[in-house]
Amino acid sequence: MPAAGSARVPGLAAVVLATLAVLVTAADTYVVVLALPDILTGVGVGLDDLQRATPIVGGFLLGYTATLPLLGRLADLRGRTPVLVGCLLLFALGSLLTATAESLGLAVAGRGLQGIGAGGLVPATLALVADRWPPERRSVPLGVVGAVQEAGAVLGPLAGAAVLAAADWRAIFWLNLALGIGLAGGMALAGRVRRPDPLGLGLAVVAGLALALQLAEPTALAEDVTLGLLYVPLLDAWPWSTPLVLAASMATAALAVRSWWHPDGAVLPLRGLRSLAREVDVLGSALAVVALGALVWAFAAADVDAEVVAHGWVLLPLSALAALLFVLHERRIADPVLPLDALRPRGAWGALVVNLLVGVALVAALVDVPLFARATTTPGDQLGAALVLVRLLVAVPIGAVAGGWLCRTVAPRLVAAGGMGLAAASFVAMTGWDERSLDGAASWVVLLAAGLGFGLAIAPVNTVLLAVTRPEVHGSAGALAVVARTVGMLTGLSLLTAVALRRFTAEVAAIGTPMQVCPSSPADCPAYDAATEAALLTQLHTVFAGAAIAAAAAAVAAVVLLRGSAPARGRAGG
Repeated sequence: MPAAGSARVPGLAAVVLATLAVLVTAADTYVVVLALPDILTGVGVGLDDLQRATPIVGGFLLGYTATLPLLGRLADLRGRTPVLVGCLLLFALGSLLTATAESLGLAVAGRGLQGIGAGGLVPATLALVADRWPPERRSVPLGVVGAVQEAGAVLGPLAGAAVLAAADWRAIFWLNLALGIGLAGGMALAGRVRRPDPLGLGLAVVAGLALALQLAEPTALAEDVTLGLLYVPLLDAWPWSTPLVLAASMATAALAVRSWWHPDGAVLPLRGLRSLAREVDVLGSALAVVALGALVWAFAAADVDAEVVAHGWVLLPLSALAALLFVLHERRIADPVLPLDALRPRGAWGALVVNLLVGVALVAALVDVPLFARATTTPGDQLGAALVLVRLLVAVPIGAVAGGWLCRTVAPRLVAAGGMGLAAASFVAMTGWDERSLDGAASWVVLLAAGLGFGLAIAPVNTVLLAVTRPEVHGSAGALAVVARTVGMLTGLSLLTAVALRRFTAEVAAIGTPMQVCPSSPADCPAYDAATEAALLTQLHTVFAGAAIAAAAAAVAAVVLLRGSAPARGRAGG
């Protein structure tokens, strides 16, 4: 039965398409990691200069996280479906730029747009589910959304490997472009978005097609005697004065004029931008972007082997100052970009605390399980190490659906606490692993249990968060949940790695030099090699111990904080 108070309850098809969109964008994150060496080569960066890959990964993460509060607010103000469609189109545009990139800068810009589009899909989809199902029935669909999002970690590398086996890395982004446009069109139809102006839509298609052809520059067209003239600049001093660029520019200008003078069904809602700017609080949104962006980049750009944060003396104070100004500004205005009063219920801010701690524990598994595999049973075999991690990842979607189902009969706080308690116990077991542990069946049990535990916590956290907040702020609440987990992963990776490296350094210093350990044959000293390998295992065990503490803290926080009842219902965006 639809949730009461919804202005327009979404159809099931819209929810399904939104969930598929979450899957596509989640898989894209892991596909890019697999194809990163090829991407760098394709944009002119040598494999001996891999540190320059940071902006490609960090650009996506920056776009994904920094704009979440704004996109969540837009989903509350203007409806879930328009935001979902807009995010998919942004994701498609970013895919186009990345697919055609010949330089690192264009690839980073494309990945940033992809990140913005991907990030906005998650809170809008969670809000869409909350609009359709009442609190007592939404835990299972929320679990399905969480399962699909986590399934991207498993399906992404498989899909990437399949594409790379048949084509080059650019095919990945051309496929993303097609999927983004297709899903956006499907969402517009399923979500009953008002019919667009046919002329405006035609102008948008012409502009997009001309831009795509210019960027892609397919050989069959560019080398054709006649059609190749489309790529010849009309002005020698202006390389971008090609007929295709001019066509795209003229179509865009005509689209802007058409949208302004015919607002009914306008493809570009230009006349509503001024009122929208007032509603979303431009200054507050800008401060949120600066605060989150500086924080994300400080951790994302850091070389975890050498530093906790990058440019911390600049970025961390900047983030703190922007956050302080944001809070002060939000308290003074009538329509804040983040309705902080909605987070007053203990279940609301408690869900964010739990998600933060879950992120800290989860990143330890994602990073250090493969590292442990490469250090022990699969030395030098990155694929083999990734397959070890898959043992954990395959259980996460299963746990997410199971957690949603359990929440129908068991208190969500107990389901989440049980899941994180299971994850904590699994990490404790990992602290006792030795060089041959991954060869045994027991490691399968431990990794599957850890993945199941993480999955069990997904639906309960979102269920409580959406139950104790008003429908008109569900988009913002979902955005904050994603931000909390992402920040937890970033900070957790840096802090746990820093502590573990310090312990590793102390262990190696205590060993002494090869000359001291094997004075007669320092060049061939098995005792020194064995002691160094033991120190490396100690470093990894330290990370697992830190993850166990974080997971246990998440379990305790879930029991104590994930409480509350649903508030009075108001309107919800359709």
